[in-house]
Amino acid sequence: MQRAAALGALAGFAVTPLTQTSWDAGAAIGVKGFAAAILGGLGHNPGAVAAGLILGILESLSAGYISSHYKDALPLLILLIVLFIKPSGLFGSEAAGRLKKF
Repeated sequence: MQRAAALGALAGFAVTPLTQTSWDAGAAIGVKGFAAAILGGLGHNPGAVAAGLILGILESLSAGYISSHYKDALPLLILLIVLFIKPSGLFGSEAAGRLKKF
């Protein structure tokens, strides 16, 4: 538990100068983190890291090529598309995405 708190504090320390974080910026960052965790597959930590990198690259490319107004909506759009196609996430197992029938 203490390692998680230390890692969260370190991440906040690293992100604050880059994103000019204010008191109301947590929701946008939290949604992006949630999207990365779901896309990578719940319980698959390397998948969540890879999905976070993929989302970050796609967000930067969309801000450069499309418009920077849509960069915060892109992770949600990608999340919806992937969940419709593969509910277990990009790297999750198929058993995690389905419920058992009794």
